[in-house]
Amino acid sequence: MEPIERFILNPMTSIEKLKFLKEDQVRALAKEFGTPLFVYSEKEIEQKCDDTLAFPNAFGLQVRYAMKANPNSNILQIMKKKGILIDASSEHEVVRALHFGFSPESIMLTSQEFPKAFAELIGKGVKFNACSLRQLELFGQTFPGKSVSIRFNPGLGSGHTKKTDVGGVTSSFGIWHEKLDEVKAIVNKYNLVVEKVHTHIGSGSDPEVWKAVAKYTLEYAESFPTVTVVSLGGGYKVGRMEDEKTTDLQKIGAPVKIQFEEFAEKHGRKLILEIEPGTYLIALCGALLTTVDDKVDTGKNGFQFLKLDTGMDSNTRPSLYGARHPLITVKKDTGTPQSNKEYVVVGHCCESGDVFTQKEGGEPITRLMGEAEIGDYVVMEAIGAYCSSMSTKNYNSFPETQEVLIRKDGTPKLIRKKEPVMEIFRNEILVVE
Repeated sequence: MEPIERFILNPMTSIEKLKFLKEDQVRALAKEFGTPLFVYSEKEIEQKCDDTLAFPNAFGLQVRYAMKANPNSNILQIMKKKGILIDASSEHEVVRALHFGFSPESIMLTSQEFPKAFAELIGKGVKFNACSLRQLELFGQTFPGKSVSIRFNPGLGSGHTKKTDVGGVTSSFGIWHEKLDEVKAIVNKYNLVVEKVHTHIGSGSDPEVWKAVAKYTLEYAESFPTVTVVSLGGGYKVGRMEDEKTTDLQKIGAPVKIQFEEFAEKHGRKLILEIEPGTYLIALCGALLTTVDDKVDTGKNGFQFLKLDTGMDSNTRPSLYGARHPLITVKKDTGTPQSNKEYVVVGHCCESGDVFTQKEGGEPITRLMGEAEIGDYVVMEAIGAYCSSMSTKNYNSFPETQEVLIRKDGTPKLIRKKEPVMEIFRNEILVVE
C-alpha cells in the first residue's frame, strides 16, 4: 500500500494575501452580516470595466458582459452605466437583463438550447447569435431577410482544463468551420443578412492562439460582405493565485488591431471588434467570507482539515474544475496568525467532492496558510465570477448565501439577503398526506 503522503502536493511557496479587503473590514463585515458572505467591490468592478473598454481596436469596440459569470442586478447596473452590453446564454438571462433596464438591442442571445420564447424575444429587438445549423435554419424560417450573427467553431481551443476549452473537436459550441458552405446555403435560402461572425475558444491567454483565432474569424467575415462586427468572444485568463498571471489585454489586443487594419486595407471594410468577457470583468472583484467551523485530522500520516461554514453550495469551481482560489486566514480578534500551517480545506456539504483544495479529479491538496482556530475567518478570494451564479444552491438544503456590495464610498450594502429555509421548498406541491 502506498503511503498517503503521495496525495499531499502543495504548489504554493508563499502565503496568499487579501485583494481588496483589509482584515478589520473582514471582521466588521462578518460581525454585521454573518458568514458565509459574498462581498463585491463597486470600485474594483468599475476599474475592470475601464480596463476592458481600453482594449486595442482599429475601428471601434463593443464590450459585452457575459452575464452568466454573475447576474446580480446591482452588478448589471454597474455594467450598464459603463456602457457595456450584454451577452446572454439563455432566454432567461435575456428576461433578467430586460427587467433591469437593458434595451433589447443591447442584448445578444447566444444559447446552446434553442429558446422557447425565440420569436417573442427576437421580435422585441434582441439580437440572435446562431450556434448551430438548426438554429440558423429556424431563424431563417421565422425571420427571413433579417439580420443575424453566426457563431463558428474555428477548430482551435484554449483553456486551463478541457472543461474550460470551448473550441476544437471536443466542443459542441458553434458551427464547425468546415460547414461554411452549408451556412452560406441557409443564408441565401432565407436572404439573411449576416451582420456579425463570432468565435469563442475558452479561458486561455496565449497571444498566438488569439492571433490565429482572429485570423480565422476575419476569414469568415470575408465570406459575408454584410458583416460589420467581428466578435472574438471572451475567456481572458485571470490570475486568481499569486503564481498565476492575468491576461494582458493590451498585449493580446495589439496584434489583433493590426489584423483588422490589414483587413480594411485589403477589403475596404472597417470592422468593429467585439469582445465578451465575464471572468475578467468580475472574478477578482469578489471575496467569500467564511468561518472555521471545525478542525479534524486523520493521524500523523494523514491530513489536517479545516472545515468551513460554506461549501460547494456557494462555490462549486474547485469540485468541478479543480480550480484554485486564494484562502487567507483572518483571526477573529485583532492580530495576525503567528505561524503557517498546511491544511486540506473542505466545505460543509455531506459530499466527498466538497473540497476547496484539490486537483482536478478530486485528489486532496494541502494549502499553506496562516494557522487557524475554530471561530477564525477564512477569506476565499477571486470568487466574483462563476461562484454565486454556478453554485449548487440548496444542496443539503443549505440556504442561498447572502451578498454585499461595498459602494465606492466604502459603505457595505446588502444586495442579496440570506434565503429563509422555508423558501427552499416553496415550489414543492405536497400530494402525499
